[in-house]
Amino acid sequence: MKRERVILAYSGGLDTSCILKWLLEKDYEVICYIADVGQDEDFGAAKTKALNIGASDVIIDDLKVTFVEDYIFPAIQAGLLYEARYLLGTSLARPCISTGLMKCYSQHNAQYISHGATGKGNDQVRFELSCYSMCPSLKVIAPWRDPEFTSKFQGRKDLLEFAARNKIPVSATPSAPWSTDANLMHISYESGILENPSNEAPADLYTITSNVEETPDEPCILQISFKNGLPTSVTFKNNQRIENSLEMYMKLNGIGGIHGVGRIDIVENRFIGLKSRGIYESPAAHIMHVAHQDLEIFCLDKEIYRIKQSLSDKLSESVYNGFWFSPEADYLRKCISISQEMVSGTVKLKVYKGNVFVLGRYSEVSLYNEDLVSMDRHSDFTPSDATGFINIHAIRLKEYFRYKKQRSIKENVSVNCEILN
Repeated sequence: MKRERVILAYSGGLDTSCILKWLLEKDYEVICYIADVGQDEDFGAAKTKALNIGASDVIIDDLKVTFVEDYIFPAIQAGLLYEARYLLGTSLARPCISTGLMKCYSQHNAQYISHGATGKGNDQVRFELSCYSMCPSLKVIAPWRDPEFTSKFQGRKDLLEFAARNKIPVSATPSAPWSTDANLMHISYESGILENPSNEAPADLYTITSNVEETPDEPCILQISFKNGLPTSVTFKNNQRIENSLEMYMKLNGIGGIHGVGRIDIVENRFIGLKSRGIYESPAAHIMHVAHQDLEIFCLDKEIYRIKQSLSDKLSESVYNGFWFSPEADYLRKCISISQEMVSGTVKLKVYKGNVFVLGRYSEVSLYNEDLVSMDRHSDFTPSDATGFINIHAIRLKEYFRYKKQRSIKENVSVNCEILN
């Protein structure tokens, strides 16, 4: 009887290596799918490991350009920021990986997909919702939600013992102090000693950004250009200009990392209802976000910007929760893209000591009118007109003052009556 085929989203780490062996023990044929979204990984070694464990094939899919152009840049354009802080590096990578995973699933006529996401995290939701949006009849094997698997493996200690028994080489140890997830957009750190939110992250935790005390004393001056809200080029003081999207992003990652830019340590609200602590490094995304936001305010009408911000907040939540391919996300992206038709120009930045400072901005078309705003010229704005403007807006405040005074008098009368009674 022909074995059923599973496409396993494989990382080469402890969890997915043990899951691979567990699936093989359950008599599945397993093809491992490795998505290259910019993580620092020896893909050749991961492939060799998977084949040695027993995978029938290993697919390594280079998604770096796709990740930058179809996910990261649109997120910058939309101003996505979950709970006002998190740039959504993991949340954006999951639908990108899922797209490649489902192509592999289709090409190899598989019956299942499988992944190593935990039963308490967001990634299980993100992976599966993304995959179901492309194949509603999909069947998923989620070991960390399987009672048989979870009764056998309570945690890392059991996984390490299983790996040792089956001669699976792993770099993890029982004392590994935290877990990481890396891609082009960011590196995240969680679990282990970080689960106590009062514990300060050790200085050696960070891998792509320098500690501020160790950053250069010379700032980096650069300019980022945008067209319709999307980054198009980065230019440096020596007139070096980069227009290739991947090269641009990687260059900014390097610069931001050297100057200690893009670190956050937060507690966030997971979709499933838990709060979790996450530490993130997102240097290039942070630099681009600062530049885009500045240009956006420069170019957009005030009310359009405010509406767009509310749409961005909603889309950020949808993406965080795993609904990248949902109808509401499609709708929100289309609405936001209309607002970005005016967001074209260049922003000059200084990257220095963990900060990104805006030095100036330019656009051929913007709502900024230097003549109108100048304190040295009256132009079409008559200062005396401000008197009526102030008087009209003061009516509400004067009435509120009257209301509070009346309420205070009434409350005092009530108190006095109670005393007399």
